[in-house]
Amino acid sequence: MIKKLEDLVEKAQKQKKMKLAVAVAQDKDILISVAEAQRMGIIHAILIGDKDKILTISDELNIELDGAEIVDVLDIAEAAAKAVKMVSEGKADFLMKGSVDTSILLKAVLDKEFGLRTGRLLSHIMLYEMSNYHKLLFLTDGGMNIQPDLEAKKTIIKNAIIAAKALGNPEVKIACLAAKEKVSKKMQATVDGAELKQAAQEGLFGVGVTVEGPIAFDLAVSKAAAEIKGYTSPVVGETDIILVPTIEVGNGIGKALTYMASAKSAGVIMGAKVPVVLTSRADSSETKLYSIALGSVITANQRNI
Repeated sequence: MIKKLEDLVEKAQKQKKMKLAVAVAQDKDILISVAEAQRMGIIHAILIGDKDKILTISDELNIELDGAEIVDVLDIAEAAAKAVKMVSEGKADFLMKGSVDTSILLKAVLDKEFGLRTGRLLSHIMLYEMSNYHKLLFLTDGGMNIQPDLEAKKTIIKNAIIAAKALGNPEVKIACLAAKEKVSKKMQATVDGAELKQAAQEGLFGVGVTVEGPIAFDLAVSKAAAEIKGYTSPVVGETDIILVPTIEVGNGIGKALTYMASAKSAGVIMGAKVPVVLTSRADSSETKLYSIALGSVITANQRNI
């Protein structure tokens, strides 16, 4: 079981090298992280975008791109489509968002003719490493689904379980976040949390998955808080995945972890045929490197490589 992001990078290095298609690659931090991932033997990079800009950036920053394939496509939408098509055609293993709006890239991902649709809902997951938590923590969905209903939450959980199991988690513990633990029809998050817990007990999410809900954040991550409040659950203080009720909650928790708790992180979109590495423009090249490693490990696990 992987407990540190550096261990995730090591796992990615030890497995088969994946081909990564980067959509609109003319971005400083993207090129830094992609070049480092390639240097470390994690990926073979396929850079789709404005070739002149890619080479200019790499020259100015002395970024080593030897071995990378550059596909010259000037139009941003066409570059995004080309990257998706390369994955769809088996010329690349997974996908990364470069200097392109998420909506443009996802339009290509969901294209009925050449896209990577599976019929499942797409959802965003973030993976955090914090000094005061004893293992890695997934958070979903603070990036895509605004206010998911019960059925959407079921798929979001399934997507996150795939990612968690790729990291070697033999058991996956999930906390369905709410403001309190008692079910109230006035608070939909509590109703959904209880429903999801019941669904897990009935086997919806497979063997080795425990879902608790509704549950507040402090109980999900702190055994001490649970002891004080007299709350018992196998998920308490052992949570692997936090399911948030709305995008605002996920966005707020995630940014608080990054900016107030100095958490390291990685992020991908799940639900397509392959993981889509997607990070914020404000994220560091380190976060982008960890995200590439996460996408690579999930891809290899899905293919049993």
